[in-house]
Amino acid sequence: MILKILAALVALGIIITLHEFGHFLAARAMGVRVNEFAIGMGPKLFKFGKGETLYTIRALPIGGFCAMEGEDEGAETPSAVGGNGGRTLPPDPTRSFANKKVWRRVIIVAAGAVMNLLLGYLLLLGYYGFLQQPHGDSGKVLFATTTIAQLDETTPAYQSGLRPGDTIRSVNGRRVFMNGDLAMEMENDPDGVLQMVVERPTAEGTRDVTLDAVKFDQKTDPETGRRYLVYDFVVLGVERTFGNTFVQAAKQEISVATIVWRSLVDMVRGRYGLNDLSGPVGTVDIIADAVGSANTMEGLQTLVMLMVMITVNLGVFNLLPLPALDGGRLVFLLWEGITRKRIPPKYEGLVHLVGILLLLLLMLVVTYSDISKFFA
Repeated sequence: MILKILAALVALGIIITLHEFGHFLAARAMGVRVNEFAIGMGPKLFKFGKGETLYTIRALPIGGFCAMEGEDEGAETPSAVGGNGGRTLPPDPTRSFANKKVWRRVIIVAAGAVMNLLLGYLLLLGYYGFLQQPHGDSGKVLFATTTIAQLDETTPAYQSGLRPGDTIRSVNGRRVFMNGDLAMEMENDPDGVLQMVVERPTAEGTRDVTLDAVKFDQKTDPETGRRYLVYDFVVLGVERTFGNTFVQAAKQEISVATIVWRSLVDMVRGRYGLNDLSGPVGTVDIIADAVGSANTMEGLQTLVMLMVMITVNLGVFNLLPLPALDGGRLVFLLWEGITRKRIPPKYEGLVHLVGILLLLLLMLVVTYSDISKFFA
């Protein structure tokens, strides 16, 4: 169990480190000096200097940071720590984050989330390129689409307008990119009647058709009492090729990002409570379970998709326009770019400080919930 937890911490640490590494690479590319690159938070456990940067590993594996010259104006920067084995480095206004043009700062701030999304895409390429198993006895790897391949004429879906050959584009006003999106929308529908937009082949070519009330049979799970729709059609599978593997990975990343965004919106609307969230403890526990089953192909697939969910989640969440997040900093930069006026650093810093305190409070509440569920 301890090894599983350590492996989970390493996996989570890699995701967070790559986020900060995105900021690091962008800062270097934009001519900003990086004074410290840290993995973890809290007291230093290990450090070494190289070039102008001090690299540290800290005690608490709950984050990391990339401290740039002039990033927090008015605050004491880590330039006195420096790289080169710890020698003192004088301030350098020409390589200060605060003195760079707005577009350069935007690139630096956004680079962390971009790195997370890139990691998610690379993991998905590996998943679809190497981990997908052949379908049945055909020996071929097939990617499920949203095109209806088989649909019996006696089904409610057929009788309410759905046809073989239709490619489902949206369900209840929500765009679907993959078969998984379609399945999720059907699972979340309460009454078995869906509004669909489909692309239908005709003699003159394809055209979009809106079906206002596509009906599906419903059944009840005897154990949970939950009603669910009967998936009474078969979708078309396309054979994997080198080219469509890249497309499939891109579609899946869009799908995951959409799920993350919708989940955040639903949380704000009150559909999900704090008990439905997972903090660091819950996330490590989930990853540890996945690591424990990674010795099988199915377990490895689950672990990779879980890593995709976490890294894309981190990327999307950090782009939210909230104080203390990268998205909040981008809002200030957008304001500066439009008005040509910079909000005084002390006021911006105060806004981010409030955001940090609220995020820490949320983390404490969610961590308490995680621990309570762990011992329940």
